[in-house]
Amino acid sequence: MNEAAECCSCPCASRKADTHSARRLEWFTLGWNATEAAVAITAGVFAGSIALVCFGADSVIESLSSLVLLWRLQSHEVDEQRERLALRLVGVCFFILAAYVAYDAAHSLIRHEPPHTSFVGIALSVVSLIVMPLLARAKRRVAARLDSAALAADSRQTDLCAYLSAILLGGLALNAAFGWWWTDPVAALIMVPIIIREGTQALRGELCDDCH
Repeated sequence: MNEAAECCSCPCASRKADTHSARRLEWFTLGWNATEAAVAITAGVFAGSIALVCFGADSVIESLSSLVLLWRLQSHEVDEQRERLALRLVGVCFFILAAYVAYDAAHSLIRHEPPHTSFVGIALSVVSLIVMPLLARAKRRVAARLDSAALAADSRQTDLCAYLSAILLGGLALNAAFGWWWTDPVAALIMVPIIIREGTQALRGELCDDCH
């Protein structure tokens, strides 16, 4: 009798531990993205870098995603309806971001507005390029154990942040090294299809298969 009860309690205890780990990852993500957004947007405004401002705006959206996940992880119950609603809301935010990036980047190209060199932005993108893949991998592992489609989808957004970091670093570095001002808005435009793709999947409420 005791053995049976112990056997039944193990999965529940394991799930609670995994849920706790997922919450820690999301709290770290929230803190990181909030800091990243503040630094990127401030540095981008001072340097006149649309790519850097857009990178900060993306961090704001990822912070929203973390808040949604923290809300979701308050319960151990599987609720796909809530997960799909959360994904759709984040999808709307991605489309707003894509429109903003496309407009401002095109405006900068047409007006020939060169950004100033931003070594703060370069350093931020390098650190983000290191941290984000590690964080995304940790989220995917926990998502697989929890069988959580929402957390797995959130890990895709963390991966996206790493891709955007690489694009941002390329644009900022080329501008700093060679004065190629156009690489900054072009780097921002390269972000647009990536953001739209993720936004489309989220808006449709598509849950990734990483957690199955």
